[in-house]
Amino acid sequence: MPLSEEELRMLEQMERALVAEDPKLASTLRGTAMQRAARRRAIASGVVFVAGMALLTGGVIFRQTILGIVGFLVMLAAAVVVVTALRHPASSGPHMRDTRHDGFGVVDGGKAGKSPRFQRNRRAKASGSFMERMDERWRRRRDNGPF
Repeated sequence: MPLSEEELRMLEQMERALVAEDPKLASTLRGTAMQRAARRRAIASGVVFVAGMALLTGGVIFRQTILGIVGFLVMLAAAVVVVTALRHPASSGPHMRDTRHDGFGVVDGGKAGKSPRFQRNRRAKASGSFMERMDERWRRRRDNGPF
């Protein structure tokens, strides 16, 4: 059952109050579940990668070209999933899309859209020199943590 407009507004207010009151706690709550899911996805993909390697090796040993090709494709797909999960833990899965406001749950009625973080980055690219943008990123990363 979806939340009503009033419930969504109240939830958004509580999330903003939490971020304003204790940003470190908010950062901790924001990152742990996503990092854990990304780690599980990376481990599962690693296991699938090893299975693909076994298929590739079996194809070479038994001189079955099709088996070797399937093994290679399985390895390639697993490697892509591992790299994606480790590089972008917040967006590496269909249920982990970035539809949050300030990094929390479903706000704005679950409507997908660009988060304010991406809009800020786009504005930063439009103005300032390269070094100014790098300094700003460094400051944000130091203040907000890596995610």
